[in-house]
Amino acid sequence: MREIDLKTVETAIRNLCIAANRVLPEDLSKLLKKSAESESDPLAVSVLNDLVLNLEAADELCVPICQDTGMAVVFAEIGKDIHFLGEDFEEAINRGVSKGYSEGYLRASVVKDPLNRVNTGDNTPAIIHTKLIKGDKLKLTVAPKGFGSENKSRLIMLNPSAGKEEIKQFVVDTVIAAGSSACPPMVIGIGLGGDFEYCAYLAKKALCRPVSQSNDSDFYAEFEREILEAVNKLNIGPQGFGGSTTAFSVAIEQAPTHIAGLPLAVNIGCHVTRHASIVI
Repeated sequence: MREIDLKTVETAIRNLCIAANRVLPEDLSKLLKKSAESESDPLAVSVLNDLVLNLEAADELCVPICQDTGMAVVFAEIGKDIHFLGEDFEEAINRGVSKGYSEGYLRASVVKDPLNRVNTGDNTPAIIHTKLIKGDKLKLTVAPKGFGSENKSRLIMLNPSAGKEEIKQFVVDTVIAAGSSACPPMVIGIGLGGDFEYCAYLAKKALCRPVSQSNDSDFYAEFEREILEAVNKLNIGPQGFGGSTTAFSVAIEQAPTHIAGLPLAVNIGCHVTRHASIVI
């Protein structure tokens, strides 16, 4: 049995909140720069170059890459051979989020109640997803989620007879409805299968996959490419000004489901789909 002090978890979450908001994942940053070289529309090229300059300015000035520093979404993969020293795992995560957003001068965007709308002041509580895994390692991922893109996400319970074309059309329609409001170029996470809430979890998890990595299944990897091609034919383009770069990538996460249903969730990420991880 390996012991991990919850103060270590708290510090790790603090640092991940700051890092994720200041530095875009390297593969997405490279893809953004590469898209500016491959885009043919002059206005789209100009917008993409401005987005690259924004990343460089954030890095140089040590400030967030977006003013919406998001709601903190935390994925925790916990080895079953770990014993935590301290009182409460989720409290440690929320203390880390509080410190990260306060000490990192990140915008606090969370309200305590969805109708009374009083800001909590430190971006807590976080959305926390935990999973028990083999071994004695702890993997923490912080994915700050801005709501310009989150608000454009959708979920549908399809009939089990639905095929690839119906799924693809729902994704395309979701992107059309999102338009410029989701700050394209987008990263599109798709959850397929499970049940009502699990497909949404899968779609959010898909946004944390490196954009350079396809689905492990050849069938779904090809489907990802098909959907990306369809989306990039919409001519929405960077920030909605037109062009062939409406989305950077499409990631599908699939799971077993019931014989009577086909849950489908589409979680839209903006051009700064942020996440940072650490293994302790």
